[in-house]
Amino acid sequence: MTNYKVILQYDGSRYDGWQKQGNTDNTIQGKLESILEKLAGQPVEVHGSGRTDAGVHALGQAANFHLEDGRTAKEVMDYLNRYLPEDIAVTEAKTVPERFHSRLNAVSKTYLYRIETGDKKMVFEQKYIYGLGREMDLGKMRQAAKYLVGEHDFKSFCANKRMKKSTVRRLDSIEITREGSRVYLLFTGNGFLHHMVRIMTGTLIEVGLSERSPESVEELLGAKDRQASGYTAPAEGLFLKNVEY
Repeated sequence: MTNYKVILQYDGSRYDGWQKQGNTDNTIQGKLESILEKLAGQPVEVHGSGRTDAGVHALGQAANFHLEDGRTAKEVMDYLNRYLPEDIAVTEAKTVPERFHSRLNAVSKTYLYRIETGDKKMVFEQKYIYGLGREMDLGKMRQAAKYLVGEHDFKSFCANKRMKKSTVRRLDSIEITREGSRVYLLFTGNGFLHHMVRIMTGTLIEVGLSERSPESVEELLGAKDRQASGYTAPAEGLFLKNVEY
């Protein structure tokens, strides 16, 4: 068996997230596995680096799967791109060692969140940016973000109330930049909990709007209570940018 690693881009607007689910076949993983099954003549399991939610996009999602020997990485990539919907594309493919696993071997992931602070967002970009329509104090947001960087228990930023595994994660950096009326938040860390990036974004937006103080973010980490943190920012502004190994 040959282990293939692929890098994917996708527009998550019309999909029910990455992970294959019993109640829907409209997932990114499901689309990939369906096409690979036709190629291989048997079921193929695709492992993604992470589970993006419904409506979330990817600029560089990583995944791997095993096929019987005999096909080059380019042949597999060309086959996938021939049959994948136009809003999903394989941009890179290569063979990797047998034991490589796209999720377990990931060292860090970077997510990008895009916000439009102007009165109206671009009509043709409404699925790819959060139209907040209000100005924010980026200085306060950067001050608040410093409390989140490092290794912490991020239970206050996890949407899964029944989470039994550890909620400790390491956040390496948060970069907040502006280009015109648009604000970009870049989160890099060793792993992210369910809705973690969107909850952190919602919390930082509240700081930027002076609805909570930058110092309150430090208190949120100690609270370990989802109800204490900010709202969950909408899915359309979020992109999985890249995964490092």
